Amino acid sequence: MTRGLPPFVVSIAELRRTPGTQRAVEVAGPLPGLTLSTAWVPDDVSVTAALTLELLVDGRLTATGDVQARWEGTCRRCLEPVGGTAAAHVQEVFERRPEPDAETYALDSDRVDLEPMVRDAVLLALPLAPLCSPDCAGPDPEHPVAVEGEAEPRSDEPDPRWATLREMRFE
Repeated sequence: MTRGLPPFVVSIAELRRTPGTQRAVEVAGPLPGLTLSTAWVPDDVSVTAALTLELLVDGRLTATGDVQARWEGTCRRCLEPVGGTAAAHVQEVFERRPEPDAETYALDSDRVDLEPMVRDAVLLALPLAPLCSPDCAGPDPEHPVAVEGEAEPRSDEPDPRWATLREMRFE
């Protein structure tokens, strides 16, 4: 990280002087808005990336390394809080004029903004349907829990929707 720059912007001026050399960088900082439907990275959590940058002779830059962030969410079966670490290995290319359909990132003359790449890597590493444990069976159909704002379940008669769920046994 270079002084005075945002946490994911790195100066590559010295790499421009000697193309083909590599430089190890570690960047970290919060990235607000990393959210899927049932998993998210809290806005105040630091996302970290340990990368090796290499400027190629043709002017493109490669970034190879690991990205990780602590995530939180809700179990898709029992709706209890869950969490973990989203981790991804990246091998990406940055270039001065990326094509609209190209799978590369933009490169400034003497700086590279790693935030779009780090953001994409974390979002792809978040679980789409997190579970509190692989054998979570979900809520107990015999003892349904009332959801805030709904009427209390009647104790003398089970909810008919639970009978259907018992028969289906989703995995």
